[in-house]
Amino acid sequence: MKKHNFSAGPCILPEEVLKKASEAIINFNNDDLSLIEISHRSKPFVAVMEKARCLALELLGLENKGYKALFLQGGASLEFLMVAYNLLNKKAAYLNTGTWSDKAIKEAKAFGELVEVASSKDKGFSYIPKDFTIPENADYFHCTSNNTVAGTQIKNFPETNVSLVCDMSSDIFSRQLDFEKFDLIYAGAQKNMGPAGTTLVIIKEDILGKVERHIPSMLNYQVHIDKDSMFNTPSVFAVYVSMLTLEWLKDLGGILFIEKVNNKKAALLYAEIDRNPLFKGIVAKEDRSIMNATFNLVDESHKETFDKMWQEAGINGLNGHRSVGGYRASMYNALPLYSVQVLVDVMQALEKKV
Repeated sequence: MKKHNFSAGPCILPEEVLKKASEAIINFNNDDLSLIEISHRSKPFVAVMEKARCLALELLGLENKGYKALFLQGGASLEFLMVAYNLLNKKAAYLNTGTWSDKAIKEAKAFGELVEVASSKDKGFSYIPKDFTIPENADYFHCTSNNTVAGTQIKNFPETNVSLVCDMSSDIFSRQLDFEKFDLIYAGAQKNMGPAGTTLVIIKEDILGKVERHIPSMLNYQVHIDKDSMFNTPSVFAVYVSMLTLEWLKDLGGILFIEKVNNKKAALLYAEIDRNPLFKGIVAKEDRSIMNATFNLVDESHKETFDKMWQEAGINGLNGHRSVGGYRASMYNALPLYSVQVLVDVMQALEKKV
């Protein structure tokens, strides 16, 4: 029996996606060749890339609205650099809500003036700052929608005339948003969409071409757009599995459907965290992430017992990020509600045991 996978990334994937992907490794498209052997320029894989890009725009409701979808490499970490390289001409504004936005700020500082409009670093990134001001003359405003390390999530995005850029690595396709508000969205696939190795970038094409610097080809969004994400050899397997996952989501009913499922999972776990006297949540309740629930034991003397119990129950990936400790249950799209119930049952069993 497969374990209940709460890993923060690489993420849990749907069983049917894993089955199709494994078959493609042996024989893709009934061509008696492996997916990872065929040319990325061949018609079968070009069709995969095109379908993946189209599905991403379709699910986000951004078809025929001036947006392009790209599958690139380097993870969100490279996007920290690419965003600034392509968009930061004089000044950029950043909201600092966690480890990854902190890293994004570090990269952007090399390209121009950077305004940190607000930060929750003072309290260990345990909340989302509100009521901050975005400079009207900023080239763009950057934020991170969901913070996997701390377990916070932005519920309301600011209204601004400045270009809105968002790192959605860990909650893309998990909830309904007005995605037209965003001029650029990027997301490492390994958090909620596919295996590690590719990064989805959704970009409104008219925001490009405004910086004065020379941009190296490999880091130039326009080059990748012009080459349909095939400027260099793409991560063939990661793109294919992402395409399968997006097909799976579409067949379920898209973001509208999966958001309801995700809300049920999060409500079930957070209710137990708040009810059970042995556990306590880490972040501000109003900013709790639907994707990554973080919590601690009230009494650390129960840790050995609890760890043994959840491991024996077939649960994987529950330990918190190495920088903060505690526990983190990542409830990405493919995690079934049943897995969350198993975790809740273990938490209740610990309460009875001690």
